Amino acid sequence: MFKKILAPFAALALLAGCAGGAGGGGFGLGSYWLVQPRSHSVARDSMRVTPTIAWNRIPRGPNDIAREENWTLNGPLLDSLAFIGGLENNKRIVVQRRKADRKVPNFRADMSPPEIAAMIESFYRIRGGATQFNMTNLSPRQFAGQPGFQFDYDYLGGDELERRGRAVGAIVNGRFYLALFDAAKMHYFPSGLPEFERIVQSAQLRT
Repeated sequence: MFKKILAPFAALALLAGCAGGAGGGGFGLGSYWLVQPRSHSVARDSMRVTPTIAWNRIPRGPNDIAREENWTLNGPLLDSLAFIGGLENNKRIVVQRRKADRKVPNFRADMSPPEIAAMIESFYRIRGGATQFNMTNLSPRQFAGQPGFQFDYDYLGGDELERRGRAVGAIVNGRFYLALFDAAKMHYFPSGLPEFERIVQSAQLRT
């Protein structure tokens, strides 16, 4: 869901993408695409966002679900921006083997914000290899003009690098919409957070 979370949202960039430049008009950089600072449709045309600086769209990986898309500024091991758009009730946020011993819970349309936060945490612990995960904030917030939530978190990945993340999302008409920024705690998270906030504020749902 998110590209190997850096090496887990470098896994939620387990969320990763490649295709005509994030909504069209990009330039191929190997298997990555340049996302120009203008309006783009993301996550299967479920949302429209407007970055103010150039990003790179990450190639899709085998663990990515259809309704996600991943961008990065400095490479998915340093920072990752994941979008999930229009995920239906009882669908997964990450591809999982049917017989896996431990599974990330499916999204449910009646989930509360704390339950969504717990679902994301389980992704990091089960699929991302996080050895520590601490929620630092959970609060109401508008997303794409709809009542939603925000939560911040710190975690230690399997590579022992301290990371920080912010997730902003909403459930609209029974579907899940999310924007999540995840980066190395030192430098890359504080450096990329203002741009993430601009992208979140620009988000519009497409019907």
